[in-house]
Amino acid sequence: MTLFHGLSAFPITPATPDGTILADDLARLLLRLKAAKVNSVGLLGSTGTYAYLDRNARRDAVTIAAETLAGEMPLIVSVGALRTDAAVALAQDAAKAGADALLMAPVSYTPLTQEEAYQHYLAVAAATDLPLSIYNNPGTTHFTFGTDLLVRLAAIPTITAIKMPLPAQGNVADDFAALKTHLPDGFIIGYSGDWGCAEALLAGAQTWYSVVGGILPEPALRLTQAALAGDTVRTAELNAQFAPLWTLFRAHGSLRVAYAIAHLLGLTQALPPRPILPMPDSAWPDLRTALAALGVQPD
Repeated sequence: MTLFHGLSAFPITPATPDGTILADDLARLLLRLKAAKVNSVGLLGSTGTYAYLDRNARRDAVTIAAETLAGEMPLIVSVGALRTDAAVALAQDAAKAGADALLMAPVSYTPLTQEEAYQHYLAVAAATDLPLSIYNNPGTTHFTFGTDLLVRLAAIPTITAIKMPLPAQGNVADDFAALKTHLPDGFIIGYSGDWGCAEALLAGAQTWYSVVGGILPEPALRLTQAALAGDTVRTAELNAQFAPLWTLFRAHGSLRVAYAIAHLLGLTQALPPRPILPMPDSAWPDLRTALAALGVQPD
């Protein structure tokens, strides 16, 4: 089982308004990923609204996922939490429920120092023997990893990978090359930000942590495979088919669009957790056009 490689598909986590997991709906989403043979499933990521779910709901989600996937692909579970003791407990819950690896962002309210973030990761990494990926998501955490911190974290034995955002400035190829010079050989670098991940894979990144992969796994997997093979022509052709969807992701947020796609495909009628509102009705015609460009026809 190869962790942190290829298409890591991040599904939404269907739940009731009070945060109770809709087990059948979640299993339905996961079975699509299993049938498509994505390289891994990223459960309870930002798309999975982990920050809006309590410990019991998150434990339930992991149990459902582990039973549904039945070991056929790695299950990577996000364990981010405000408190270190809470993140430790979530990591231990995930390990007991059948996770294969962990993913963690430095969630905070009071801005963290570099040393505070280091100690937080050190404690969670020691809580289980599962591999842990650093979740670098400044758009939600407002935390910036310094190079020295990343080097220190990469020296912790169970921390073996990082999920990077697309660079705010410059191009992803330069960003990847610069990061590669500081991190040890064998440390796995992947990216999120769906519209730039084909470029990241062509540049040498090993993982696409994908929102669209969690809801439309087949076209996302085709794009991943073309980019990992270094086929620039095919990658450009496939990425162009996604262009209308990338426009919607940037305009409305990929989370809202993922829920809308799930509704159109009849996978769930769950809504994003409040205060997040659904994608506006005015965007639905554009969504249907974007899906048609990918050969996806709602029922």
